[in-house]
Amino acid sequence: MFNPGKMMKIKNAWDTFTRNHPKFPMFVDAVQRTGLKEGTIIEINVKTEDGKNLCTNIKLTESDMELLNELMQNQ
Repeated sequence: MFNPGKMMKIKNAWDTFTRNHPKFPMFVDAVQRTGLKEGTIIEINVKTEDGKNLCTNIKLTESDMELLNELMQNQ
């Protein structure tokens, strides 16, 4: 069931996030324009406040691309 109140809360949180981190939406737009393809590697690095580094990556598969395409069509 569609909950307009929850959608508004999510939109407000996203607006706050993008104000706090204005480069992130620009990065996502650049990735979208470049076009993700099967075989693309996405790497995520996290550095904790105590200096610990955590890193992982994924290589996009055909099924990953199907999921991403479905998500992009339902924006």
